[in-house]
Amino acid sequence: MPTAERSLRARLRRRPFTHHNRLAAAVVLVNLACLTVDASTMVVANFTLAVLIRQQYVINLLFRLATAAPRHWPLRVRWTLGKVYHFGGLHVGAAACATAWFLVLAASTPPRFLTWTIAVVLVAMMVFALPALRARHHDLFERTHRFAGWTVLVLFAVHSVSYGSSAVGWLLVVVVASVVLPWLRLRRVPVRIVRPSPHVAIVHFDYGVTPFAGSSTSVSRHPLLEWHSFANVPTPGQAGFRLTISRAGDWTGALVDDLPTHVWVKGIPTAGVGNIDKLFTKVVWVATGSGIGPCLPHLLSGDTPARLVWSTRHPRRTYGDALVDEILDAQPDPIVWDTDSHGKPDIVALAYHAYRESGAEAVICISNKKTTWQVVEELESRGIPAFGAIWDS
Repeated sequence: MPTAERSLRARLRRRPFTHHNRLAAAVVLVNLACLTVDASTMVVANFTLAVLIRQQYVINLLFRLATAAPRHWPLRVRWTLGKVYHFGGLHVGAAACATAWFLVLAASTPPRFLTWTIAVVLVAMMVFALPALRARHHDLFERTHRFAGWTVLVLFAVHSVSYGSSAVGWLLVVVVASVVLPWLRLRRVPVRIVRPSPHVAIVHFDYGVTPFAGSSTSVSRHPLLEWHSFANVPTPGQAGFRLTISRAGDWTGALVDDLPTHVWVKGIPTAGVGNIDKLFTKVVWVATGSGIGPCLPHLLSGDTPARLVWSTRHPRRTYGDALVDEILDAQPDPIVWDTDSHGKPDIVALAYHAYRESGAEAVICISNKKTTWQVVEELESRGIPAFGAIWDS
């Protein structure tokens, strides 16, 4: 391949040309092609897509379909299917288009208080969801998105009844059911917490649910205020599961300090990026700190051969002998980098070395945002399938 072509492909694998942004752009282009369609119809169609694509059952279905591809399919096809977790681009594109169409609708009809109230709420949701603002004020974003979203649903229902908007119809019922469904499974459950160090809490659940590897559970201590998702760590042959939670902010810090006896959960275990390992014949797992938690169920199950690269502060002192021994039993030859003893590693170099040495087909990185993007972009620019969370929710 000519150097210029390789350079272009490498550039297109980096931000802003992610699959997430490509999906968002695709939704916008489809909407531009529908400029002659009735505005109210486009509002409802986009709003329905924006909500349904975030529904837990829909997410699990998307992952099930994407990961059903046989491992003998061409690697490039499986590489693309592995990007299924970028589905949030559909949510962003559809939400933005729904708001734009509603503003067109509001401007093209006689002034109505209810119509413009909905428009203001939709714009407010878009503003608080802007990446920079969301990163600085995540709790505010989450509460605004939740309560404003519920408000918009109610106002849409009133609007359709008041002004005879037939475009809402049964689609609004579907959207409401999608939003309500996870809350019907809201429950307060007992937990047992082991704190191997002041930095980490290992939270044990056993309330009748044993999730699949590669899934996450939403946890809260105040269900109307904030929720946090953590990767499930089921143990083969045992009921229940664990969450590995490290001190990374006010909420996690309080949980590590307080050791509550109960927490709230809602919805069902939902597939995440780790679920895509089944697409490949062998995977390198790259973890930093408590990112080892999401890797552990895959290492324990052995369904996909793997090699582990783990960078963390003094593993045994931070996470306890039991967890470290469990990892070593499942992965006899890991690359474990103790940052207390050796300083900060070149994580990309370690990942690349493990990839070449092990004969893996892909790399999955579970780390903080900066490190994840660095590993994924650097490896993909070298033509290596790499995956990691994109913090789009």
